[in-house]
Amino acid sequence: MKATVLVTGATGFIGSVLVSYLKEQACNVRIFLRPESDREKAARLGVDVVTGRYDNPADLRHALQGVDMVIHLAGVTKSLDEKGFYEGNVMPVEEMLKTVVETCPGLRRFVLVSSLAAAGPARSASPGVKEHDMPLPVSAYGRSKLEAEQVALRWKDRVALTIVRPPAVYGPGDKDVLQFFSALKKRVMLAAGDGRSQRFSLIYVDDLVKGIVLAATAPDACGETYFLTSSRGYSWAEVARVAQKALGIGWHVTLPLPKPVIRAVAAVSGAAGRITGRPSLLNPDKAEEMVQDFWVCSPLKAQRELGFSADTTLQDGVKATIEWYRKEGWL
Repeated sequence: MKATVLVTGATGFIGSVLVSYLKEQACNVRIFLRPESDREKAARLGVDVVTGRYDNPADLRHALQGVDMVIHLAGVTKSLDEKGFYEGNVMPVEEMLKTVVETCPGLRRFVLVSSLAAAGPARSASPGVKEHDMPLPVSAYGRSKLEAEQVALRWKDRVALTIVRPPAVYGPGDKDVLQFFSALKKRVMLAAGDGRSQRFSLIYVDDLVKGIVLAATAPDACGETYFLTSSRGYSWAEVARVAQKALGIGWHVTLPLPKPVIRAVAAVSGAAGRITGRPSLLNPDKAEEMVQDFWVCSPLKAQRELGFSADTTLQDGVKATIEWYRKEGWL
């Protein structure tokens, strides 16, 4: 796929893997970097860097000049209020698409990387949420991602547009699942409920970036939305069993966290975050996502229309991730 591709959010966990994969595919890669982003990490990516802000049309014109594709990954997952989510997840999409129409009307594809949170949880573990189901997000984050999708779709008659929704993503470089593995190494698993009844979709980062590129290049994907996900949902207990083997530990203790306790702790933590002016890792918004039973989405549409499948097994993905953490001294 010979193309000049603009990637946003390139210094993040998924973005850095995507940039490496695009380079392997002989793409010319350019990244759009906010002034406060990690410049050292951006430099290590070895690609063209344009620094600017999404609310500055001149910066966006500079970034978009001469590109064939845009993959928009940038966004915020934590914020003190709805305004912060809007400014991080919605406004940039509107401004970028407006500039695309003005600057590069022949753009081959604009891929918006959204989230399962935009659709909301499923009612049951199987078959999970499908793309045509009515979205019912349960958090401010999810609502902002849905609004970004709706904004994007208003431009689909003028821009070749595709939306992809990943579920939970893990792999080398991820810091969220690291916390789970770190606790498990100490033979403790903290779980909402009993750790067995909840189910969630999961995807290894290498599989995800391949799916994103498939969505960016499939001729019939214009105007479409796809879940890029595992073939089925997992429980935390199942992930723990696989990780336990990779960690080389013989047993662990599960500490169930009742949902009312999670909400109560989140309320206190969220209040502390508002006082300090820094969004906390656990807050009422995040708690509402944690207590849901079925964060599961269906892989069928992406399989059927893109030929996509998440081929990395849970065993192989967890093993590779834990090995990377150990090599880097994270675990």
